[in-house]
Amino acid sequence: MRLSVLSAVILLTLTACDPRPPASTTPPPPSAPASTASASKAEDAPVAAAPAKEVPEGECGDQSKVAADQRVANTARWTTASEQDNFGFDVFRGDSEKGEFKKLTEKPVLGAGTSDETHKYEYRDDSIDPCKDYWYYIEQISNKGVHEKISPVFRAPAKRRAVGSSGAP
Repeated sequence: MRLSVLSAVILLTLTACDPRPPASTTPPPPSAPASTASASKAEDAPVAAAPAKEVPEGECGDQSKVAADQRVANTARWTTASEQDNFGFDVFRGDSEKGEFKKLTEKPVLGAGTSDETHKYEYRDDSIDPCKDYWYYIEQISNKGVHEKISPVFRAPAKRRAVGSSGAP
Protein backbone atom coordinates (compact mmCIF):
# COMPACT_ATOMS: atom_id res chain seq x y z
CA MET A 1 0.00 0.00 0.00
CA ARG A 2 1.30 3.43 -0.95
CA LEU A 3 2.32 5.69 1.94
CA SER A 4 0.04 8.70 2.08
CA VAL A 5 2.03 11.92 2.10
CA LEU A 6 -0.85 14.03 3.34
CA SER A 7 -3.93 13.09 5.25
CA ALA A 8 -7.13 12.50 3.33
CA VAL A 9 -8.57 15.92 4.06
CA ILE A 10 -7.16 18.59 1.80
CA LEU A 11 -9.28 21.62 1.21
CA LEU A 12 -8.62 23.97 -1.65
CA THR A 13 -10.26 27.27 -2.12
CA LEU A 14 -9.71 30.09 -4.47
CA THR A 15 -10.61 33.41 -2.99
CA ALA A 16 -12.61 36.05 -4.73
CA CYS A 17 -10.04 38.78 -5.21
CA ASP A 18 -10.43 42.43 -5.89
CA PRO A 19 -8.06 45.31 -6.59
CA ARG A 20 -7.80 46.31 -2.91
CA PRO A 21 -4.39 45.77 -1.31
CA PRO A 22 -3.98 42.60 0.78
CA ALA A 23 -3.38 44.68 3.93
CA SER A 24 -7.01 45.83 3.88
CA THR A 25 -8.81 45.57 7.20
CA THR A 26 -11.96 44.41 5.44
CA PRO A 27 -12.29 40.64 5.97
CA PRO A 28 -12.45 38.63 2.75
CA PRO A 29 -15.84 37.25 1.75
CA PRO A 30 -16.40 33.63 2.77
CA SER A 31 -15.46 31.20 0.05
CA ALA A 32 -16.64 27.67 -0.55
CA PRO A 33 -14.16 24.83 -1.04
CA ALA A 34 -13.21 24.43 -4.68
CA SER A 35 -12.64 20.75 -4.10
CA THR A 36 -12.32 18.24 -1.32
CA ALA A 37 -10.20 15.13 -1.57
CA SER A 38 -12.42 13.22 0.85
CA ALA A 39 -16.03 14.34 1.25
CA SER A 40 -17.99 13.56 4.38
CA LYS A 41 -21.74 12.84 4.49
CA ALA A 42 -22.43 16.27 5.99
CA GLU A 43 -20.86 17.88 2.93
CA ASP A 44 -23.23 15.99 0.64
CA ALA A 45 -26.25 18.06 1.79
CA PRO A 46 -27.78 20.20 -0.98
CA VAL A 47 -26.72 23.83 -1.01
CA ALA A 48 -28.70 26.69 -2.53
CA ALA A 49 -27.01 28.19 -5.58
CA ALA A 50 -25.53 31.63 -4.98
CA PRO A 51 -26.70 34.38 -7.31
CA ALA A 52 -24.22 35.17 -10.08
CA LYS A 53 -22.08 38.21 -9.29
CA GLU A 54 -21.64 40.80 -11.99
CA VAL A 55 -17.98 41.14 -12.92
CA PRO A 56 -16.93 44.81 -12.67
CA GLU A 57 -15.42 46.71 -15.59
CA GLY A 58 -11.74 47.56 -15.42
CA GLU A 59 -8.38 47.56 -17.09
CA CYS A 60 -7.26 44.31 -18.66
CA GLY A 61 -3.83 42.95 -19.51
CA ASP A 62 -0.40 43.05 -17.94
CA GLN A 63 -0.27 44.44 -14.40
CA SER A 64 3.53 44.64 -14.12
CA LYS A 65 3.47 48.46 -14.03
CA VAL A 66 0.93 48.44 -11.16
CA ALA A 67 2.34 48.47 -7.61
CA ALA A 68 2.42 44.89 -6.26
CA ASP A 69 0.07 45.70 -3.37
CA GLN A 70 -2.48 47.19 -5.79
CA ARG A 71 -2.62 44.31 -8.31
CA VAL A 72 -5.67 42.15 -8.81
CA ALA A 73 -4.76 38.59 -7.82
CA ASN A 74 -5.96 35.02 -7.44
CA THR A 75 -5.06 33.48 -4.09
CA ALA A 76 -5.02 29.71 -3.77
CA ARG A 77 -5.53 28.52 -0.19
CA TRP A 78 -5.31 24.95 1.06
CA THR A 79 -5.30 23.16 4.38
CA THR A 80 -3.70 19.90 5.47
CA ALA A 81 -4.97 17.93 8.47
CA SER A 82 -1.54 16.28 8.88
CA GLU A 83 1.66 15.86 6.88
CA GLN A 84 4.41 13.26 6.53
CA ASP A 85 7.85 13.98 5.12
CA ASN A 86 6.53 17.16 3.45
CA PHE A 87 9.10 19.65 2.15
CA GLY A 88 6.62 21.97 0.47
CA PHE A 89 4.22 22.73 -2.36
CA ASP A 90 4.37 24.09 -5.90
CA VAL A 91 1.44 25.90 -7.51
CA PHE A 92 0.73 25.50 -11.24
CA ARG A 93 -1.42 27.68 -13.53
CA GLY A 94 -2.89 27.15 -16.98
CA ASP A 95 -4.98 29.17 -19.43
CA SER A 96 -7.40 26.26 -19.87
CA GLU A 97 -8.63 23.33 -17.81
CA LYS A 98 -6.67 20.89 -19.96
CA GLY A 99 -3.40 22.85 -19.64
CA GLU A 100 -0.52 23.47 -20.55
CA PHE A 101 0.33 24.35 -16.94
CA LYS A 102 3.27 26.49 -15.81
CA LYS A 103 4.86 26.27 -12.36
CA LEU A 104 4.36 29.63 -10.63
CA THR A 105 6.36 29.11 -7.46
CA GLU A 106 9.98 30.11 -7.92
CA LYS A 107 10.63 28.59 -4.48
CA PRO A 108 8.18 26.08 -2.99
CA VAL A 109 5.68 27.14 -0.33
CA LEU A 110 7.36 25.45 2.65
CA GLY A 111 5.54 22.52 4.27
CA ALA A 112 5.44 21.40 7.89
CA GLY A 113 7.64 18.29 7.50
CA THR A 114 5.92 15.63 9.59
CA SER A 115 3.05 16.91 11.70
CA ASP A 116 -0.29 15.72 13.10
CA GLU A 117 -1.50 19.33 13.30
CA THR A 118 -3.64 21.25 10.82
CA HIS A 119 -1.69 23.68 8.63
CA LYS A 120 -3.01 26.39 6.32
CA TYR A 121 -1.19 27.56 3.23
CA GLU A 122 -1.71 30.12 0.49
CA TYR A 123 -0.13 31.40 -2.68
CA ARG A 124 -1.00 34.81 -4.15
CA ASP A 125 -0.78 35.00 -7.95
CA ASP A 126 -0.68 38.67 -8.96
CA SER A 127 0.77 38.02 -12.43
CA ILE A 128 -2.70 37.49 -13.93
CA ASP A 129 -4.66 39.38 -16.57
CA PRO A 130 -7.71 40.35 -14.47
CA CYS A 131 -10.01 39.80 -17.48
CA LYS A 132 -9.07 36.13 -18.01
CA ASP A 133 -10.11 32.86 -16.38
CA TYR A 134 -7.26 30.68 -15.07
CA TRP A 135 -6.94 27.09 -13.85
CA TYR A 136 -4.67 25.93 -11.03
CA TYR A 137 -3.48 22.83 -9.21
CA ILE A 138 -1.21 22.13 -6.23
CA GLU A 139 1.68 19.69 -6.15
CA GLN A 140 3.33 18.42 -2.94
CA ILE A 141 7.10 17.84 -2.69
CA SER A 142 8.44 15.28 -0.20
CA ASN A 143 11.74 15.69 1.63
CA LYS A 144 13.12 13.08 -0.80
CA GLY A 145 12.18 15.24 -3.80
CA VAL A 146 9.14 13.21 -4.90
CA HIS A 147 6.46 15.39 -6.52
CA GLU A 148 2.79 14.43 -6.23
CA LYS A 149 -0.26 16.29 -7.53
CA ILE A 150 -2.56 16.67 -4.49
CA SER A 151 -5.46 18.65 -5.94
CA PRO A 152 -7.76 18.51 -8.90
CA VAL A 153 -7.56 21.34 -11.42
CA PHE A 154 -9.67 24.26 -10.17
CA ARG A 155 -10.87 27.41 -11.92
CA ALA A 156 -10.43 31.06 -10.97
CA PRO A 157 -12.90 33.18 -12.93
CA ALA A 158 -11.99 36.58 -14.37
CA LYS A 159 -12.05 39.40 -11.82
CA ARG A 160 -12.86 42.13 -14.36
CA ARG A 161 -14.38 42.61 -17.78
CA ALA A 162 -13.02 44.95 -20.41
CA VAL A 163 -14.31 48.51 -20.25
CA GLY A 164 -17.28 48.83 -22.61
CA SER A 165 -18.02 45.09 -22.77
CA SER A 166 -21.40 43.62 -21.85
CA GLY A 167 -22.14 42.64 -18.23
CA ALA A 168 -22.69 38.96 -19.09
CA PRO A 169 -19.98 36.63 -17.71
